Amino acid sequence: MSEKSPKDTAEDLKKKAEEIADKIEDKVEDAFDDAKDAIEELADKVEDKVEDAVEDVQDKAKETKAAKATKAEAPKAEPVKATGEREFEKLKQIPDLSAITRKVFFGALPGIGGSREAKQDPTSAIQVDGVRVDKQNLAEYTQATGLRLSNELPPTYFFVLGFPLTMELLSRPDFPYPAMGAVHISNVIEQTRPLTVDETFSVRAYATNVRPHRRGLLVDVITEVTPDGEPAPVWKQTSSFLGMGAKFSKSADVSVTTRAEDSGKVLPPAVLPEFKPNARFRWTRSDVNAYVKASNDHNPIHTSNIGAKLFGFPAVIAHGMLSAASVLAPLEGKLPPALRYSVEFVKPVVIPASVALWTTKQADGSYDIQLRNSSRPEKLHLNGEVAPL
Repeated sequence: MSEKSPKDTAEDLKKKAEEIADKIEDKVEDAFDDAKDAIEELADKVEDKVEDAVEDVQDKAKETKAAKATKAEAPKAEPVKATGEREFEKLKQIPDLSAITRKVFFGALPGIGGSREAKQDPTSAIQVDGVRVDKQNLAEYTQATGLRLSNELPPTYFFVLGFPLTMELLSRPDFPYPAMGAVHISNVIEQTRPLTVDETFSVRAYATNVRPHRRGLLVDVITEVTPDGEPAPVWKQTSSFLGMGAKFSKSADVSVTTRAEDSGKVLPPAVLPEFKPNARFRWTRSDVNAYVKASNDHNPIHTSNIGAKLFGFPAVIAHGMLSAASVLAPLEGKLPPALRYSVEFVKPVVIPASVALWTTKQADGSYDIQLRNSSRPEKLHLNGEVAPL
């Protein structure tokens, strides 16, 4: 048996190598074809799903359009109307003030809340029927303010009860400036008779009369309370809010831009009385916290030193309506049943604070009220008047 020469052996190895290479090439081509087929199959499935999704969107759009058309054709519920053409949206209950406060806070964040434009008077108007007084809340309110707890409601109590409606209006897009920039500068309450704890009420609120102020824009928020069985409101409040730095939009209605500038004052200038104060108060954080609980007004300027400093105050400040309610305590039993109570909030009361109260009775039965700093009486916090109607 003869052995192969080195030349023959090399040729055999070459042939085997070529055979192996051919097999590898065939397998690579098969794998490529399989991958190509799989990709094409996957692409077909994706395309089918995209087409199905587009068809679903188109179908839903058609359904939405048809639903809107049906809704437009359906008869609308008869709205509740006030004097003139104002229409009131009926809410099922007094709104949750905490939820509104969160909405106001997040609405003030850049890129979230959007912008406001002062073009015309706000159009929102809201109403809640069947409102009853929570006696526990009333007790907390009178304890926080020093007012008497009785069957008759303090004249200022419905400010607290209706405040969520006020804040709801301020939080809506048609209000001319952000609620975070609103400063309560004056408040006027008119009641034709005392309201009582056992009555049931209808409470409505709306904003109106946007007008220029030297430091921004003023808007009045009107709150009306009508006891069941009464033909007209028995209690009415006008709360004036100043939007610091707010301006009319370039496209604002001429009917509002031509309104005269308003100082926001509702009373004559206060002159420091020559006699000693009738009463003095020492207010601490616990007093403010008690009012926070009773009013559910957790505005950070009243609850946090850091929050107060962010708005330019050295520390927590007392609620203006805490002052407005507390100064009535020495006058209880002397107030007329039908009255107009007007207050201007001049300087904030920074907590802790010692304040002094002056009340002066006039010949017509009205009372002038001044709340001043105890150690610096030239510093006026509140200017008020209670007048008989």
